[in-house]
Amino acid sequence: MRKNGKLANVYLAAVFIILYAPIFYLMYYSFNSGGTMHDFKGFTWEWYKEVFHDTRLFIIVLNTLIIALLSAAISTILGVIGAIAIANVKKNQTKNTLLSFNNVLIVSPDVIIGASFLILFTMIGLKLGFMSVLLSHIAFSVPIVVIMVLPKLQEMSSSLIDAAKDLGASRWDVLSKVILPYITPGIFAGFFMALTYSLDDFAVTFFVTGNGFSTLSVEIYSMARQGISLTINALSTLIFLFTMILVVGYYFINQRNMKAGRMGVRK
Repeated sequence: MRKNGKLANVYLAAVFIILYAPIFYLMYYSFNSGGTMHDFKGFTWEWYKEVFHDTRLFIIVLNTLIIALLSAAISTILGVIGAIAIANVKKNQTKNTLLSFNNVLIVSPDVIIGASFLILFTMIGLKLGFMSVLLSHIAFSVPIVVIMVLPKLQEMSSSLIDAAKDLGASRWDVLSKVILPYITPGIFAGFFMALTYSLDDFAVTFFVTGNGFSTLSVEIYSMARQGISLTINALSTLIFLFTMILVVGYYFINQRNMKAGRMGVRK
């Protein structure tokens, strides 16, 4: 058993090294005064200063954050409504069908999704830009929220709802005071997952973005095509750190909710 445990730890460590080594390599050379991805000549903040002094890049970062926050918020609302609707379906066949439709955007290749949205927006005459990117991000984020929220709804005992109704609670009271508080961890998980997916998405955004509007993923791709620049390293490092802050923030929020739930059970 101990040998198996040690082998598992070694395997896990090797996986993390393979995954994170390229990221740390990129971060390391973001401080290289030599301006190349080899032969580290000295420490400098020059590339980070270029990032912060680039007004166009600041606008793109702002666009990315607005898109991510708006799409995450709207998709969380729609996803919670969808998850509750699916959970309340009586027939298993109908429920499985709805879940299958929900999972289509998750399992479909991003290139196909992006091309489909591009054709749709072209057909209806929607100008490519902020609105097209926002609608696309909402569309592929809603199924993610549904998947995160639905297990919490299935985990919840129906006796809680029956007890609330017996005590005279209205439908709104049941929803706002029983169901939503119980599935709050799933809602937060769905929101942060949608936010992360929106920040990281490139393929779909590349298809539906238009002239005069861009997001960080598309901008980094454009910068990389022009040649090696350590400004890309600095920008990528900042994005990675921001994502880590989101993950850590979600972890602490989740831990606090779990502690609050345990305290409630004890009372």
